[in-house]
Amino acid sequence: MGKWRRFSYFSSLGLMITVLFLAGCDKSQYIVLDPKGPVGHQELDLIIISVILCAVVILPVMGIFVYILIRYKDRPENKAPYQPEWADSKVLEIVWWGIPIIIVAILGVYTAKITLNLTKPPVKDVRPVVVQVTSLDWKWLFTYPGQKVATVNYAVIPAGVPIQFVLTSDAPMNSFWVPQLGGQEYTMPGMSMGLWLQADKIGDYFGSGANFTGKGFAHMQFRVKAVKQADFNKWAADLKKTSPALTNVRYADLAKPGNVKELSFSSYPKSLYENIVNKNGGKYFHHMHHMGENMPMQKHY
Repeated sequence: MGKWRRFSYFSSLGLMITVLFLAGCDKSQYIVLDPKGPVGHQELDLIIISVILCAVVILPVMGIFVYILIRYKDRPENKAPYQPEWADSKVLEIVWWGIPIIIVAILGVYTAKITLNLTKPPVKDVRPVVVQVTSLDWKWLFTYPGQKVATVNYAVIPAGVPIQFVLTSDAPMNSFWVPQLGGQEYTMPGMSMGLWLQADKIGDYFGSGANFTGKGFAHMQFRVKAVKQADFNKWAADLKKTSPALTNVRYADLAKPGNVKELSFSSYPKSLYENIVNKNGGKYFHHMHHMGENMPMQKHY
């Protein structure tokens, strides 16, 4: 009977581990694990090393837990000695304090290194494209200062080119997230936050608000379409010919709570993004970027 119980313990443990591994076999089912840009790849590396370091702690602890359950279970045939006078072990204390300290140090250094890298353009010798992002209730407005066009709930970017997303909010705080290209960045009223992303491959990428903002939050999604540079230029030129202008009246209507489909505009009011930041209590200003382009900079309340 003892052997059967021991077999059942290990069988259950093996089944749990097998299910966990099988559940993660197809990474394409989880887009955050299927990066399509340099930022996404760096963040996936951070996820992987975090999982490995956590496993270094969790797996031995689970193994010891199962061993103790089996080895020291109180039953007639168990001959394990009972020694209640045992107090402590300096060796064990060094092990269970030392290993976590080493793990936290490794994870901290690696996280800091990647975080600093993500504040810089993924490719330094390519002129970036600036896309200003404004979160509304419950939609996303994208304005292109270089192309003088605007879109709602979709953004078009050139593949292989660094994109400087500059984020603010004209509604409650939200979080801008394109899982396959990189991590989240908050959009906050009165602040302008920067986020570098890049798509290595042509394709459509899912984007979403990742911070609950009320009734229409579940449908606050957008699409990022990566195209060739020539197609990006043509798209912007065509938009200026075929789409209506985003006037102040249209923007006021757009800013009202509600969900809308994808929209395109041939132009928008001068300094629209800057005015949104300023009216929400912040102060928007520029500084010269090292590539020679006027780039936005954040200013707190």
